[in-house]
Amino acid sequence: MSEPTQQALEAALAAVIDPTFGKPLGELGTLSAVTLSGTVGAAQVRLSSPAEEVKQQVKQAIDKAAAAVGVTLMELTFSVQVPTRDTTSEDPLPNVKNVILVMSGKGGVGKSTVATNLALALRRMGTRVGLLDADLYGPSLPTMLGITGRPHSTDGKRIEPLQRFGLKLMSIGFLLDEPKQAVIWRGPMLHGALQQFVNDVDWGELDYLVLDLPPGTGDVALTLAQKIKVTGAVIVTTPQEVALADVYKGVSLCQKVNLPILGVVENMSFFIDSAGVKHEIFGSGGGQKVAEYAKAPLLGQIPMDSLVREWGDKGTPVVQAAPESPSGQAFAAVADSLATLIAKQHFDRHGGDKAPASEGRKRLKILR
Repeated sequence: MSEPTQQALEAALAAVIDPTFGKPLGELGTLSAVTLSGTVGAAQVRLSSPAEEVKQQVKQAIDKAAAAVGVTLMELTFSVQVPTRDTTSEDPLPNVKNVILVMSGKGGVGKSTVATNLALALRRMGTRVGLLDADLYGPSLPTMLGITGRPHSTDGKRIEPLQRFGLKLMSIGFLLDEPKQAVIWRGPMLHGALQQFVNDVDWGELDYLVLDLPPGTGDVALTLAQKIKVTGAVIVTTPQEVALADVYKGVSLCQKVNLPILGVVENMSFFIDSAGVKHEIFGSGGGQKVAEYAKAPLLGQIPMDSLVREWGDKGTPVVQAAPESPSGQAFAAVADSLATLIAKQHFDRHGGDKAPASEGRKRLKILR
């Protein structure tokens, strides 16, 4: 094969398909700084999803395309530009790109476990993430993340969130004198506290703010839907029929108040014993049924794993403590799918033409 040329390399890389959008990098405007020195090439690629799987797919496609024109080594620099929701001038979270509600019409399905591990999985991709415990009557974030302390204000106007594992955190649990103290509030007091957590907390610039909602179809979801332009909701369910009736109500609420449903997570899907045998203790198919009813994808199935309970009780969620465990990998896969889905929906909403513009975010270099 003859020596590669700059023109041939540029043409080959421009034709590589971005797996998130299904269009060539050259058409999307996400390929730049293509250079060639002998048989060694280099390029910069801007992605809209922080998912590792997307990055690896693009890398493999570029390596293959470059090799076809005689390049022996490609040095790639990736940047990630997470797309932002459409907001108005009155939005209380102008610097938060995406607001994700984790909710269900049913209690006991593991919303807090899903919300916490999802937030951590997004953070481990290198994005900026906040987690708001919006279950004001039953806050569990302090226990699940092993954090105590009182939020403070440096300027007397804005509340500084607590931080752990790189997450910005807020929960009514941080404000209680006793962890076992009951929160006895009427609706207006609840609305006031929730609005303060949204309006008065200095969340700063975030790619994702994840909200752990209380069970049921009550005031919290309605308040958030009215006050914030929400990117979408993640519906949590378990497989069994007895849970589905209430989960369907949660889906119906979203549809009635025009909350987009991003997808469904089936928690406690199955158990794999020491012999490797899979047991569907609570039945099967519930998550898929909810997804079909919601007309949204099934983002993932989380297995029953004692590590989830053990590490959650210790204050270090399984995604952080045991990321290579089956449950840790399952949560990471849900986060990957969710981040890519958000990017794709943003792209489609804005005409399916160009990818989100770069803001000079942190770059990650991969050599091969």
